[in-house]
Amino acid sequence: MKVLPADSKILQEYLAAKLSLSKRAAKDLIDQRRVWVNRKCVWMARYQLKTGDTVEASKGVPKPPVKFHVRVLWSDDNYLVCDKPAGVMSCDDPKSAEALLRVQESIPTLEAVHRLDRDTTGCLMFAKNHAAKEAAIAIFKTHKVSKTYHAIVAGKFPYPHTKIDQELDGQSAVTHVSREMATEAASFLRVRIETGRTNQIRRHLASVRSPIIGDRVFGLKNARDPRLMQVPRQMLHSSSLSLPEPLSPKDQIQVHSPLPADFRAALKLFGMGKR
Repeated sequence: MKVLPADSKILQEYLAAKLSLSKRAAKDLIDQRRVWVNRKCVWMARYQLKTGDTVEASKGVPKPPVKFHVRVLWSDDNYLVCDKPAGVMSCDDPKSAEALLRVQESIPTLEAVHRLDRDTTGCLMFAKNHAAKEAAIAIFKTHKVSKTYHAIVAGKFPYPHTKIDQELDGQSAVTHVSREMATEAASFLRVRIETGRTNQIRRHLASVRSPIIGDRVFGLKNARDPRLMQVPRQMLHSSSLSLPEPLSPKDQIQVHSPLPADFRAALKLFGMGKR
């Protein structure tokens, strides 16, 4: 969208008029880091536009309908692992995966054992009762839990394999990264974390100048490649989860989640083919 002399010069008002949105909805787009002016991400609602500026707004992740179905990947008497979709919180929200699964599976005592970011997809574990949750949390505090993620990052990741050992918020944090595929524009990575710090993968990859594509907080603020504005969310997926069954340690829980459709589409967009 090109800004013309007669157009409003306030970004929020311009978006509302051009996209037939309420001012609240326009501000939400800006707050979600989904608006670009001259290919630079802008997050100030009252940003002053100039004649000739180019304004672009990427599509948001659709909100789940009321009867949204969350796919269950694995379940036993005490635990459940779901395939969390994008745009849904893990817990602490009336439309979270936890709340949806309580109704869907008729388990009102269901509680999330760990969390994924709203726009991160894949394996998310729940306990079916509080005692099971406490046992699982104890396991998660050890090094007996293996969590593997896949990510698409900007640029060609320089190392076939590397370890990022960098403290976050004063706590140790270790991330192992393997390059599975790469072009000059983007790289497809397999990531394993030893620790579970807040936003660990996103922050660690950004710290080595390989931010996750679509990340509106730790990602690129300048979209030199127009394809970056076509990605609707951060391309981070929890691919697998493996741990001893907390209430029966001789048994092993191993769950895999396939790459979702939007992730595969992003791989194709950046020339890394169908997965």
